[in-house]
Amino acid sequence: MKKYWHVIGIGIQNNLTYRFNYLTRTLFSFIPLFAMLSLWHTIYTSKGAGASLSGFTQSAMIFYYLMVAVVDVLTAVNEDDWQIAADIREGNISQFLLKPIDYLWYRLCLFFAGRVTFTVMACIPLGVFIFCFRNNFMLPPDATSFAAFLVSLLLASLIQFFISYTMAMLAFWLLEISTLIFILFAFEYLASGHLFPLSMLHPALRHILFFTPFPYQLYFPVVIYMGKVSGAELQEGLLMQFFWVLAAFGLARFAWARGIKKYAAFGG
Repeated sequence: MKKYWHVIGIGIQNNLTYRFNYLTRTLFSFIPLFAMLSLWHTIYTSKGAGASLSGFTQSAMIFYYLMVAVVDVLTAVNEDDWQIAADIREGNISQFLLKPIDYLWYRLCLFFAGRVTFTVMACIPLGVFIFCFRNNFMLPPDATSFAAFLVSLLLASLIQFFISYTMAMLAFWLLEISTLIFILFAFEYLASGHLFPLSMLHPALRHILFFTPFPYQLYFPVVIYMGKVSGAELQEGLLMQFFWVLAAFGLARFAWARGIKKYAAFGG
């Protein structure tokens, strides 16, 4: 266990070397966010005072996107899939076959190290952004919702990492996987509630979507914090989220085991 804590420490040190990149990435990520808030302001203005869309008032909609930004900072996979694919293509994983360290846990430690660093670097610009919209800020309805939000946040980050890890495993079979990564990112962006709250979808489509892992990567933690999910629905959602963590983990392990066999067969 000590070796993995060491990996996290090294990962944080390496990431701090690129702290300016993290800061600029955070600042530029607010540009589309401002655009979305301007769009919704126009929509709600045209609807008239006190308008509500799919259960979201204008203030709640603004806060929804603020929480999307927060959850994204805490859970999103940035370059882990690219780095894993590069390790496979360049043969860097050979060293992990000879050392008493599990490559998946090694990469998971680096992922969390990156999230810690990114969160620290994003605190100031994100804090300024939230301050600008402080009139729309909401506290969770109760301690239970906040505790469930924290649990869901951890599960969301694990789902994102394991799915990205599995996608990167395709580098064992394909020379270039960037197109597949971009396709997955585009679908996640739409189906996770990043672009708009999923409650705006047709009920039948929304029901189907919640049998996939995508809503649990971002939308579900956000609506838990906002108090829009509670009771049996909250419990079922957390169970489904945990199921997808296990499923994604199992798929990641399976892809690694099959990929390593191919890698060894070709003399990796």
